[in-house]
Amino acid sequence: MKLILLIFNIILLSIGNCGGPLISRLYFIHGGQRIWIPSMLQTVGCPIILIPLAIAYFQRRKIEGPEAKIVFITHQELIASAGVGIIVGLDGYLNSWGPAKLPVSTSTLINATQLAFTALFAVLIVKQKLTAYSTNSVVLLIVGAATLALRANGDRPAGESAKDYMLGFLMTFIGAVFYGLMLPLIELIYMKAKRAVTYKTVLEIQMVIGISATVFCTVGMIINKDFQAIPREASHYAIGEVKYFMVLVWCAIIWQFSLLGLVGVIFYSSSLLSGIIGAFLLPVTEVLAVILFHEKFQAEKGVAIFLALWGFVSYFYGEYEQSKKENKVKLKKNESQITQQLEMDQTAHVV
Repeated sequence: MKLILLIFNIILLSIGNCGGPLISRLYFIHGGQRIWIPSMLQTVGCPIILIPLAIAYFQRRKIEGPEAKIVFITHQELIASAGVGIIVGLDGYLNSWGPAKLPVSTSTLINATQLAFTALFAVLIVKQKLTAYSTNSVVLLIVGAATLALRANGDRPAGESAKDYMLGFLMTFIGAVFYGLMLPLIELIYMKAKRAVTYKTVLEIQMVIGISATVFCTVGMIINKDFQAIPREASHYAIGEVKYFMVLVWCAIIWQFSLLGLVGVIFYSSSLLSGIIGAFLLPVTEVLAVILFHEKFQAEKGVAIFLALWGFVSYFYGEYEQSKKENKVKLKKNESQITQQLEMDQTAHVV
């Protein structure tokens, strides 16, 4: 059952990670200009979580009656989740600079470096053990990003100034750092829980994270006067006012898939695996960006994709080898326990 739920959350994460950058870029390509709007849309879809939570509550109520608990999240988890939500909101703002100023293929490659920061913060925060293979994976991704940076202006969109392009590059890179910090912090919330964390609690934590991030971005929108700009932006949108709002709605839905899948993968596996999956989805997003938006695909991007896939394979081969070693240790331990038990039984029989 755990494997099935892990696969389900990987699918959600895959839809969000591939579709999110594409739908955000679509907003900017046809005339969207506000950074805070797509930032807020990354988390504003969190009320969707109320549907599975309500279904789970009414099922409990049928069994337990009126005394069935409505909320499982603790006060400590609530505060921690709200804090992580602010980081998520800031990360959303930083990442929105990528679709705004860079081709999707470029911003996605820069975001792939989050795996290196995820690994670093996982070691520091949740004491994740790095193998030689996972370290190799991290190094390959860093080299891939460095390769991409060698020709940072080579795929600059028409009409984009060099200053704006470099600003988008820098902000997206800083966003990758915050994303790498965010994943182990979510895992830490699970680890610090004083009782067994269920998936219902995970959904509640995600709900709090989403609300906190949305509030953070909404404040940014108010300060930047983005709400007043929405009607004007919609009326001048290149593909029409109705499609403008359709883009916003789908942006909120698709990004919510990403966040739901993210917390699920961390819960059923680890923060490092969620980062690895993001790196693995890199070529998919690249190909979709080239097909849908006719983006340039230089040799540097090909090299970066190759290094990202190499890093992905390296990580999972290392995990496979580590699993084999752990299974051998468990088998030897079980054999030793069985042998000791047999010897004790024989001694008792002789006596």
